[in-house]
Amino acid sequence: MTKYLFGCLLLLFGGSVFASAIPSELIFTVDQERYIKRYKEIAIREMERSGVPASIKLAQGILESDSGKSSLARSANNHFGIKCGSGWQGEEYYKKDDDYDDNGQLIKSCFRQYRNPDASYVAHSEFLRDPAKSFRYGFLFRLEPTDYKAWAKGLRQAGYATNPRYPELLISLIERYNLNQYDTPGAVDPVDVEVPTNEMITGILRANDVSYFVSEAPISVAEVAKQVDLSARRLLDYNEGLSKDDQQIPPGDRVYLQKKRNSYRGKEVYHTVEVGETLYDIAQRYGLKLDKLAKRNRLQETDNPATGVKVKLRGSKIKDAPRLEGTPDPDAIINEIPTDTDGRIIIDEPTDETNTGTTTTTPTGNRPVVVPRPTTPNPTTGNPSTNPPSTPYPSGTGYPPTTTTPSTGTGTTVNPPVVQPPVNVPPTNPTNPQPEYHTVSAGETLYAISRKYGLTVDRLKQINQLTNNNISIGQQLKIK
Repeated sequence: MTKYLFGCLLLLFGGSVFASAIPSELIFTVDQERYIKRYKEIAIREMERSGVPASIKLAQGILESDSGKSSLARSANNHFGIKCGSGWQGEEYYKKDDDYDDNGQLIKSCFRQYRNPDASYVAHSEFLRDPAKSFRYGFLFRLEPTDYKAWAKGLRQAGYATNPRYPELLISLIERYNLNQYDTPGAVDPVDVEVPTNEMITGILRANDVSYFVSEAPISVAEVAKQVDLSARRLLDYNEGLSKDDQQIPPGDRVYLQKKRNSYRGKEVYHTVEVGETLYDIAQRYGLKLDKLAKRNRLQETDNPATGVKVKLRGSKIKDAPRLEGTPDPDAIINEIPTDTDGRIIIDEPTDETNTGTTTTTPTGNRPVVVPRPTTPNPTTGNPSTNPPSTPYPSGTGYPPTTTTPSTGTGTTVNPPVVQPPVNVPPTNPTNPQPEYHTVSAGETLYAISRKYGLTVDRLKQINQLTNNNISIGQQLKIK
């Protein structure tokens, strides 16, 4: 019995010594590598949409969710430990964390619950980009997106985590798994994100400090009301495009859960209308009341501004209403080419005709203009002179055929047509193309735009003479 107990103790302590000899970073390597493989694509796409480096997002996900094994990640799909906060209206999950009551007793904290982990990744981006938190996290988005060390230290500085070793832990994970490789263009195929990805992934989001709901599938107003625990009547009041409880809402469309704002609270003042966009679309995009947006731009609620014009989002009324879709643009350059009744281009018109046998014209193109010289009948013989053929020269033959000077047999010659020399117009230079521009849309970053046109961020900044990564909606960026 003594030998048996001794053997058990030896095995116990020996096993502990053996385990302690294994480097701690190797213990969870398999779980961490599996986690990276699962979430690297959503991390990259969120980086292109929001500007949060993929390496930072993956490292935070590993650290905060224990590689997806924490109870919060498994039960609430919350991989970043984001708490409910006062504005959260989605599902909740409670667990003890670091909140205490007035008696100093540890109590359960409220955490946000998401429908799937990808929604958590999107919410993490929006948490950092929230205008209400710009005083804390705004400076991060002025850092280079590839500078993961500065981002790691900045998160700690902004108070995202209280652990003083937080930057060190993030940097260690990034360098151990070479996560910064996902911060460079070409890590995955680019995605064209006009409507932010989170609208097709998660349920409740915010725009202009107003909560809204988005469904991945068609859904009725009544079903939305049931999911968000609001009356259908309120949803109809908050959304001008909804009129009845059984109205079907297409996938991706926003349904606001609160009253929209009178004006936009972001930094953008104007929105450049995109192809097919209506005034209602713009109001929904920026969380604005449709009637207020219409009045600010001196429009009716049913008016649709023309593609390319600017719609004012905040501030006083504009002086002149923007041009409407389908109306002519007064500033457009129209090249009018003169044509005859048969639709053929008129090359020139006579400016001076006399009976001296000469007609002068003003050339208008590069081709020589042939002007026939009429003749009169010979008074001696009464025989008319030979006139040039009336049939026009075939199109595409260039210059008219060469003619010889005929003779009437009476000593009188017929004057040949007069050929005016061509007017030389210097050709355009095909090697000097016109510059091309990209209009910045909501949610776009320099990184995403550079990927779209096959440029580097540095090159895009260089040709636009930018000194930082800040861009605004409607800004014109030269891409070529």
